[in-house]
Amino acid sequence: MSFSAKVKNEVCRYINLTKDEALAELSAIMRVSGTLTFCGGRQISFRITTENPAIARLIFKLLKEYFNIHTKIMVKKGNSFKKNNVYMIIINEDMKVKELLKQTEVLKGEEGILTLNYSISKNIVKDDKTKRAYIRGAFLGGGSISNPEKTYHLEFVTHNSEYAMNFSKIINDYGLNSKVIQRKSSYIVYLKEGEQIIDLLNIIGAHTSLLELENVRIMKEMRNNVNRLVNCETANLSKTVNAAVRQVESIKLIEREIGLKRLPQNLREIAELRLKYPDESLKELGEMLKPPVGKSGANHRLRRIEKIADELRKEGR
Repeated sequence: MSFSAKVKNEVCRYINLTKDEALAELSAIMRVSGTLTFCGGRQISFRITTENPAIARLIFKLLKEYFNIHTKIMVKKGNSFKKNNVYMIIINEDMKVKELLKQTEVLKGEEGILTLNYSISKNIVKDDKTKRAYIRGAFLGGGSISNPEKTYHLEFVTHNSEYAMNFSKIINDYGLNSKVIQRKSSYIVYLKEGEQIIDLLNIIGAHTSLLELENVRIMKEMRNNVNRLVNCETANLSKTVNAAVRQVESIKLIEREIGLKRLPQNLREIAELRLKYPDESLKELGEMLKPPVGKSGANHRLRRIEKIADELRKEGR
């Protein structure tokens, strides 16, 4: 089961709703995953389609308990490309579909004519609880979330730019930064930051999934930190080895050209130590000197040796 399906199954268990919350949740589901059909004799029907049986059962329950609509769940076998079954809930004229569409404000009446409504009415999202229910319904109807092990991405698929912008504003009322992009004929409201996705999961009540995502984030952050430390240590080690090799080459050049005895006493001592202990760190070389010097002191002396070697190389050209 995908992570997205896990989140939706968890959200479907959130059933202790007021009538206003049920209205908001159902309105969002109908907006993003419903289809309006016009039949003969000015008859209309409305179909909600989903591949998730838990969502189908939730819609059936909301219609029955809060709107007294007794519908059926029809199951259609998936085609050869889609193995999952498709679940359809159909609401027709006998079930007072027009009344439901007006209640959920999927349709609006103007001068006796019903038209599709792309705004999100304050009658539907009137307070914090109904806003949360609306976002929850939109996620169930047209939302998805990627596997957090791979990437952080949560999106809602809508089919109208005005509606997408209105819905994005509702999400952003919670201090989030959702954005809208067009993808072919759809408009996508999305979040890409792990922390903001966690906040949205909290908003829709997916607390178990939230904890799972948070654990993944912590593990990924720990792995990244370990990798950074290893890379840093490797880089430092490589830098130290390269410096030691360069120092040994410079000392051998001086020994070959003028002899180490020509060096001042303090430089000759550390030069002899470096030749004898090519793998030791600057700190360890400094501690071997008499009197001992610190890491910076040892580094300073070796830099002076390299400078002398550079001058000898220039003279030899």
